[in-house]
Amino acid sequence: MPTPLYILVTGATGFIGAHVVDELLRRGHRVRAATRSLPKGELMKISRPQYAAQLDIVQVPDFATLASFTDAVQGVDGIIHVASPFTYATTDNEKELVKPAIAGVRAVLEAAAQEKTIKRVVITSSFAAVLDVGRRPPPRFTYTAEDWNPLTYEEAVAKETSAVVAYRGSKKFAELAAWEFVRERKPGFDVVTLCPPMTFGPIAHPVERLADLNESNAMLWAVASGREMPVARVPFWVDVRDLAVAHVEALCRLEAGEKRFVVASGEKFSYGLVKTVVEEEFEWGRGRVAKGEQEVDDSYDLDGETAGRVLRVRYRRFRDTVRDFVEQAVKMEEREKS
Repeated sequence: MPTPLYILVTGATGFIGAHVVDELLRRGHRVRAATRSLPKGELMKISRPQYAAQLDIVQVPDFATLASFTDAVQGVDGIIHVASPFTYATTDNEKELVKPAIAGVRAVLEAAAQEKTIKRVVITSSFAAVLDVGRRPPPRFTYTAEDWNPLTYEEAVAKETSAVVAYRGSKKFAELAAWEFVRERKPGFDVVTLCPPMTFGPIAHPVERLADLNESNAMLWAVASGREMPVARVPFWVDVRDLAVAHVEALCRLEAGEKRFVVASGEKFSYGLVKTVVEEEFEWGRGRVAKGEQEVDDSYDLDGETAGRVLRVRYRRFRDTVRDFVEQAVKMEEREKS
């Protein structure tokens, strides 16, 4: 596939989406950034004056309807679909998480199928679509992109199901909807899906307050600021900047077409390790960091090497990721106090 020149990014003003936009701009691509919030989109453009000629903002108020994307897809060569509903404050799992995620993927693909210039769609899925929470060692095992969460649709949408589990279902069934669409409709483009685990790192999207941090970084800050030691559900992670590289490479590399990748560092993490990094990297760390200990779960593995090799990703060290984010968060805290 020729290198795309004009790319639509959905969820562009979110944590992952903003980094994807920046990676595309850095490489010289034109970007159409789709966002629900036009003010956030304009703020994104204003904060990148050097890319004013490469960056367009389009408002997509509802990511779950075809009509919302009809204009957004016109003239683009590729799509990176990052947007997906994510909330733990749900009262109806099916209505608020699962159905919107599926509808969003279908809407993007349906719109893309009507635009002949589009050659590839990259979709941000999640390790949540891979993880089998009932699988326990021994023996030791390694998750790969061939694995799928065994959660059923009925289990995901049940009233007694927690929002955490429903979210896992939303990612699984949205991704399955994408593969089903390509298989049945045979559009003029191919699809690549990426399944990252916990994603950490500095923010590039508009965030005014620490209280508005994305979920994963909020957990890092909870440790660094001394508030609490969260429970690590899995020991796998990726730096958001490396994930952005993976998205762009997945879009541009011919050999990535029609494949599913788990993008993850080979280095495992725990929030106890976050504590250690903060204590060692910041003079104020020992006096403020959260109390408690947490070991790294080294009983099973995740294959991030395949994605690293095919998508040319060189994963950052966890120490660098934590330090870069915490430095940024401290500056935000200082601004809030001034």
